[in-house]
Amino acid sequence: MPEGSFIEGVNDSKKVSEKKRDRLYDEIINDAISWSVGIVNQDEIDEINILNATKKALTKAIKELEVKPEIILVDALTNIDTLGIPSEPIIKGDEKIYSISCASIIAKVTRDRIMKEYELMYPGYDFSVHKGYGTAKHIQAIREIGICEIHRKSFVKNFI
Repeated sequence: MPEGSFIEGVNDSKKVSEKKRDRLYDEIINDAISWSVGIVNQDEIDEINILNATKKALTKAIKELEVKPEIILVDALTNIDTLGIPSEPIIKGDEKIYSISCASIIAKVTRDRIMKEYELMYPGYDFSVHKGYGTAKHIQAIREIGICEIHRKSFVKNFI
């Protein structure tokens, strides 16, 4: 984000309503000097675990940035390949640091939009409602319908 940037309402994505996140998403990407999202699929997550997949996604996002930052501020992650850019992990960074809050909103809105697309591809799982989290309704749908190709095998093994 540019120095001095301030978009009213930016906060940790978990503390912002979906409607407000969608509005903020547009404002953030329009104000950002550069932004990118790194995506790792369910097979990679199963293979390398969720923590390492998160780190890999962050590295992918850094690689795709058109303008490289002077420093990577990240919400609590350490031992990340930042492609030679200095980094600083910040505990609860998505609550404390404006640019991390912005990144949190971009990531959450991107994921939610992907889950809404999955709802159309895989009806019956209610992906657009629970966004892939292990709610009771989601688990019940898996038990009734079975798993689909986007489910992480490491996630569903606990209740199928």
